[in-house]
Amino acid sequence: MTAYTATVTVRLKRGVLDPEAETTKRALERLGFELGALRSADRFEIDLDAESARDAEDRADEMAERLLANPTIHDYDVEVSERE
Repeated sequence: MTAYTATVTVRLKRGVLDPEAETTKRALERLGFELGALRSADRFEIDLDAESARDAEDRADEMAERLLANPTIHDYDVEVSERE
């Protein structure tokens, strides 16, 4: 078994209201920053042991599908790296 860290980034799909991002965007604009859009996201770092990076990615993907994200309103990305 090898030690991996899976990073799961969960964000609302485009078109789904994101009040946190809208509030932050307005505050940034009041501070003088120009931006076209802003989206908020949650990031989960999961340390796990797996036979391969692919196995670690599959397990993290299942975690995202079953609990971390609601596929109806969220998109998510999974990145896996070997832990030292």
